[in-house]
Amino acid sequence: MVDDAGNEHPAECFNKVVYNLHPSFDNPVQTFTKPPYACKNEGWGEFELTIDCYYTEKSKVTVAHDLNFQQNVYDVVRPVSFKNPSQALQEKLRELGPLPTDDDRPKKKGIASKKSSSQKYDYEKIADAMEKLEEDDLLKVIQIINDYKSADTYIKSDIDAGEFSIDLYTMPEILTKTLWDHLSKKGLVN
Repeated sequence: MVDDAGNEHPAECFNKVVYNLHPSFDNPVQTFTKPPYACKNEGWGEFELTIDCYYTEKSKVTVAHDLNFQQNVYDVVRPVSFKNPSQALQEKLRELGPLPTDDDRPKKKGIASKKSSSQKYDYEKIADAMEKLEEDDLLKVIQIINDYKSADTYIKSDIDAGEFSIDLYTMPEILTKTLWDHLSKKGLVN
């Protein structure tokens, strides 16, 4: 975890971290229950993996990570949002910096926030909605993504395997808004 000053701290707000590695590994799903939750394996090849960070027995934050060898060492800092954090979790998070308060949040949806407008979209709802799409709608969403993506948008597409994945947190504002509006018209987000 990184605090508001950029200093690293043990990720003690999580009680379990599960790495979902490439299926070619002998043990592709690896679980760690103590910080630093380091997953150390040897192998070859580059692949995308997901890391499930549990802050309660059932509640988790999933982070997509592109494992590559373009640099010897690289760090990727991702913002993490917790849904309905417990008081204990909030106390741990306060050690890293201030938390938003009710006074900081807009009172109604129509009121402009001081934060970036992309924060008004719920990325978990977007992800859940995309999983519910039929094939034709999914193709439309892929077209929207390709039309509005930026150079920073992380997309992995394997046409032969029929797989398409996107890191929602790398989408530019215009793509997030367009995707949200499309899913909203379908009645999948609100």
